[in-house]
Amino acid sequence: MIVALGGGIGASKLLLGVCQAIDPAELTVIVNTGDDFVLHGLTICPDLDTVVYTLAGLADQERGWGIENDTFNALSWLARYGREAWFNLGDRDLATHVHRTALLRQRLTLTEVTDLIRRSLGVRARILPMTNEPVSTIVLTDEGPRPFQEYLVRDGARHAVRAVSFEGVKRSRPAPSVLEAIEAADGIILCPSNPVISVGPILAVPGIRDALRATVAPVVAISPVVGGRSLKGPTDKFLAGLGYEVSALSVARLYQDLLDLFIVDRLDVELLPAIEALPVKARTAETVMDNLERKISLAKETLSWLASLRPE
Repeated sequence: MIVALGGGIGASKLLLGVCQAIDPAELTVIVNTGDDFVLHGLTICPDLDTVVYTLAGLADQERGWGIENDTFNALSWLARYGREAWFNLGDRDLATHVHRTALLRQRLTLTEVTDLIRRSLGVRARILPMTNEPVSTIVLTDEGPRPFQEYLVRDGARHAVRAVSFEGVKRSRPAPSVLEAIEAADGIILCPSNPVISVGPILAVPGIRDALRATVAPVVAISPVVGGRSLKGPTDKFLAGLGYEVSALSVARLYQDLLDLFIVDRLDVELLPAIEALPVKARTAETVMDNLERKISLAKETLSWLASLRPE
């Protein structure tokens, strides 16, 4: 059993490769919910949906979000009525949010709702939200605090990041089966997601970081930073804004208490001595997943290293 933690496009790319390399039923994904928010009265879970749509073969690969070949008729009419239209909700995507919100109003938990959605879309991997309680990632900028999606999408991530907080996280608990999955895992992967706002909220849920420290399963992380820049999304802005150098080494430092191995891109081979001085074992791989073949290749390499690290 493999357990992966993450959210967003980088995680989804790797997870697609993992599901080609092993039986998807052997994969459990613990997904960030700090990006979740309510718009038009609907509960929207961007990271959960990106993971589910990708593993269902429905994701829009070019955009990196939403459903392929979706239409946006409802959004255009919402704008016509004077409603907010800064968050791109496709028509089929909108159906997911309507369905989720209706089920939550029937008092199902987010874990239960997510399981129903992934089953309906034919996803065999188990998908778990990090928590059933509401947690909101708040970005502090010079213009004031912004919920993450407003900062990223509405404001175009144009303001400098000064701090990040996870509202509600101290009162949250790991979703059912999260700690059990970590304890039972044969190997654990921290996906190449933003370490601050994709993996960070998961690790901030009380009990999860401790469970990762305590597990006997090897823990491997893949850097989302290649050659001093983030491949997708604002990882560089968040690292720099919080006072870190934008490098794979900084990501390794954020995870160093958890790791058995850290994977960096071959472009960052010169960082290996500094990473291993933390001390964290480090290896290089081709981490740029710009086609399915490379996604599968990186997944296979990661799984192979996990297998070699397992205790006898």
